[in-house]
Amino acid sequence: MGASSIVGRLLTRNDIRALVDHHGREILTHEHMQFERTCFQHGAVTTYAHSIRVACLAVYFADRLHLWHHVDLRSLIRAALLHDYFLYDWHAWDNGTHRLHGFTHGHAALANALKDFHLNAVERDSIANHMFPMTPRPPRYLEGYLITMADKISATRETFSMARFSKPELPKPELPKPPRPQRRMKATQ
Repeated sequence: MGASSIVGRLLTRNDIRALVDHHGREILTHEHMQFERTCFQHGAVTTYAHSIRVACLAVYFADRLHLWHHVDLRSLIRAALLHDYFLYDWHAWDNGTHRLHGFTHGHAALANALKDFHLNAVERDSIANHMFPMTPRPPRYLEGYLITMADKISATRETFSMARFSKPELPKPELPKPPRPQRRMKATQ
């Protein structure tokens, strides 16, 4: 399902979600992405749900602005899903480590994404610079601007939603532990 099959008609919500599921499958099913289901991002919305909302909204903007000949759809979706891949609960008390979260999490998300996925230049730049203008460097690519715009709109809506007053209980966040190295036993003679 590529951009060539969707040019010439407006996408429905189901079309957009199908594109996000298709191009983001590797990311959406990764164990670290599942961790994002256990942390709130804005209001009562988890980081996982926020990332999907940003991806869908970025695709919606590309569609409504007729940008299919200027945007790499796969890179747009993957970068949107990974833009907040910082893998910690920034609301939890941590002696001030995440105090500057708004300014630093783009680079934390990029560092984590590079450990788990192969990213192209558009994806890397879009993830690192999605917090412009809070961070001084704007995105280099159109995909980055679409993600930045979608992120700001999603975050504002999620933060001011009345649902923020009735947050559901989430499972305790815990990243999967890396496999322990196995000890070599000395051969006995």
